[in-house]
Amino acid sequence: MAQLSDAIEHFIKELMEEDKQIEVKRNELAQHFGCAPSQINYVLATRFSVDHGYIIESRRGGGGYVRIVRMTQGANDNMLETLLKRVGTSIDEESANAIIACLHERKLITRREALLMRSAVAKNALQLPVSAKDVLRASVLRNLLAQVFRNLEEDTRT
Repeated sequence: MAQLSDAIEHFIKELMEEDKQIEVKRNELAQHFGCAPSQINYVLATRFSVDHGYIIESRRGGGGYVRIVRMTQGANDNMLETLLKRVGTSIDEESANAIIACLHERKLITRREALLMRSAVAKNALQLPVSAKDVLRASVLRNLLAQVFRNLEEDTRT
């Protein structure tokens, strides 16, 4: 099943090479790949989430579609706001690392910065009970994200 998920992800990313957003019909995509629409939902949820730098909008019904929007560097305020909402008041380590990987993939942070950020939100860096770790991790990540976007803003001014 991983190969099918990889193929669907690759197909969607190819469609998005030129555009920052696309609209696809879930049923047509499922038909194209010979799979159930739930497989398409799975790929969208796991590979095109906010953590990975995408916003998914869907409309159900006869003319239903899925719109996939790639958050762009030009919309830094919107991207920061969306990421901060996603982080919320609690976030697990895996989701935090996905957000950091997205920032690195989009060249908003360097590899070194990504490694530093990952170490700051790692479970062994936070010596607290699990529920408190996720709350502290969210706070640390929100501060890191805010600083990343402040740095980007300063870089564009100079």
